[in-house]
Amino acid sequence: MRTGEPLPSVEDVLAALATGLWHWDTDTGLVTVDAEAARLLGLPAEPATLTEAQTRAHFHPVDWNEITGVVRLAVAEGTLAEVRIRIMDGDGNILRVVRSRSKPSFDPERHTYELIGTLQEVTEPTPGTAAGRSAVTGDWRRSREAFLLDAGRALAEARSTAEVLRVAGALSMPGFSPDGLVVFGVEGDRLTITGQHGHTPADMGPFSNMPLATDYPAAEVVRTGRAVYLSSPEEYRDRYPATWPLARYFGRRSWAFLPLTAGGRTMGAWMAAFTYPVAFTPDERAVLTTVARMLAQALSRAGAAESARELTEGLQRSMLPSLGPEVPGMRVAARYIPTGGGLQVGGDWYDMIPLPSGRFALVIGDVQGHDVRAAGLMGQLRIALRAYASEGHRPDAVLTRASRFLHGLTQDAGEDALADLRFATCLYVEADPPTGRLEIARAGHPDPVIRMTDGTVMTRPTAGGLPLGLDPDADYPTTRFTLEPGETLMLCTDGLIETGGHDMESGWRRLRAILEDHEGDLESLADALVQGVHGPSSHHTTGPLADRREDDIALLLLCRPGEGRERGGTVAVRPAVRRTLLSVAQDEPERIAEARQHLRGLLHDWASAEQVDSAVLLVSEMVTNVLVHTDADALLLAEVMGEGTGRRLRVEVFDTGDDLPHKRRPGELASSGRGLMLIELLADGWGVDPRGEGKSIWFELYEPGGSGAGASEEVA
Repeated sequence: MRTGEPLPSVEDVLAALATGLWHWDTDTGLVTVDAEAARLLGLPAEPATLTEAQTRAHFHPVDWNEITGVVRLAVAEGTLAEVRIRIMDGDGNILRVVRSRSKPSFDPERHTYELIGTLQEVTEPTPGTAAGRSAVTGDWRRSREAFLLDAGRALAEARSTAEVLRVAGALSMPGFSPDGLVVFGVEGDRLTITGQHGHTPADMGPFSNMPLATDYPAAEVVRTGRAVYLSSPEEYRDRYPATWPLARYFGRRSWAFLPLTAGGRTMGAWMAAFTYPVAFTPDERAVLTTVARMLAQALSRAGAAESARELTEGLQRSMLPSLGPEVPGMRVAARYIPTGGGLQVGGDWYDMIPLPSGRFALVIGDVQGHDVRAAGLMGQLRIALRAYASEGHRPDAVLTRASRFLHGLTQDAGEDALADLRFATCLYVEADPPTGRLEIARAGHPDPVIRMTDGTVMTRPTAGGLPLGLDPDADYPTTRFTLEPGETLMLCTDGLIETGGHDMESGWRRLRAILEDHEGDLESLADALVQGVHGPSSHHTTGPLADRREDDIALLLLCRPGEGRERGGTVAVRPAVRRTLLSVAQDEPERIAEARQHLRGLLHDWASAEQVDSAVLLVSEMVTNVLVHTDADALLLAEVMGEGTGRRLRVEVFDTGDDLPHKRRPGELASSGRGLMLIELLADGWGVDPRGEGKSIWFELYEPGGSGAGASEEVA
């Protein structure tokens, strides 16, 4: 065409470009096509007017529905409607794929759409020929954006390398789908296979542990950081003749190798292989490049998360020792469950320490917080406690030294440490296996729990001091009592009690029910306690608090087997005695209230509530008399003997005073002198027994419904 000559007609230009015109009016329901558009639809190459039904018969049904959606969206946004359409023959095969571009309009009065646009055949090869094959999406750009959003969301939610690889293997890209995927990593100067999809592990053997200097596309991508696209087997063979025989085995037709780059560093390569030719147009390369970037970021995040998990799990294993060899005459079980703060290790811990005396110590504690600092302090404190205990110090001295040590770590380390002050609760038990004798020192920790031989469960009040680390000169009194044969001692952190939205009271009731109902050995009891508060069933026992709080859990169980019991069991044949011992010092009058509460727990299933009230009153009176009228401490021993109904309660209070009590008849306004009168009035039997050093005063009550009353006169 020469300058000055008239321009060719639009029809001639469109014909030269093999582009057809079509017009669709939803008001009339007719579609008009020119000769080229008719040819593209599989009709004779001449202008024609078709109904919507006739036109739809030549389109893939999925694409027809997509056209209507794209048209409405284009009208709403005032943009062009661009859509790809699969043209079908009468046998359901795809003849070709055409692209339509149009500017649709909408008549608001008639509520109809009108579309005038072009049809042009898509030149790149299409993935397959059967109509039932994966859909070639209508609007390429919109489908690509939707695909990338879904892929990005799925890769962002993957938490491990295995999950990332599963997501990558399930990606279905718009318009073309690879049937083979491989993620290559780098170790030193060699190429490794991190994961694959669409291959068998045996087939991938030649490609694993391949030197980076090899003439292989993935190795070149790692070396250069640039993608490699191979659209045909011939191109692969010409560019990489050395490794083409290895790739020819799989029968693929096109390959894309893309760098996996994160933080400016190429960490590997990603291969997508196709069984049909792919031209790798700019649109397709853009999709593959974006997926490769998201895949690299997801793998980087997953690798960092797995490293962090491995680090915290290793830290946990190093900080929480095994219980070691079996202790003769005792059974020990322990559990540690990290549930709070998102870490696999926190501030809770337990320990069992052999002592120079032949005894052993059980330690359980909780450093404030659920972060890495809490875990670090826990490790240092645990080591310090082991060192002090191994030197042979008594329980009170061990905790005093540990408190001074933690105070120095948290409060004497400069201004930075003052902004993050920490303390720790701790319970230290020194046990003598042959006798069952326990010596306990407590630093702000929950009291231990005793499960008695008949299944009765009670908290065991013990003297205590401030949490460790608050006062370098804190004092920790010691409580002594004996673990009877068949009894089980439970030590735990507050996580076992409060997890699941519980407070100390409601959480204790939940644990008590588990302890009382369980039958089995010590290990199964430990599992039942953890499952009861942290397993699936715990969601049915949520507490009164609004949120379901989670906290780390540490648990220690110590059992002294009884006679005739199976090895490792926690429940003997129900014995005839339920016994508890409690001391009240001269400077601890507040513990009289603990004694009353302790006795009520011992008598929780007593048939007569009136007798329980009487027993509590008499215990209060007897212990108070010792503290007021002597200079000695009081030791309370309470025993419930017998089974079923008709049991007998015997309570003794010991002191080292020499003066025996006498019955008096106090005046109406006297403030004392009525203790023995109350005992004589309320008890079924009572007495005063001299001891080698001191004396004991005792009383007995007989539960209604049995034969215990017959013993009353004998005792009196």
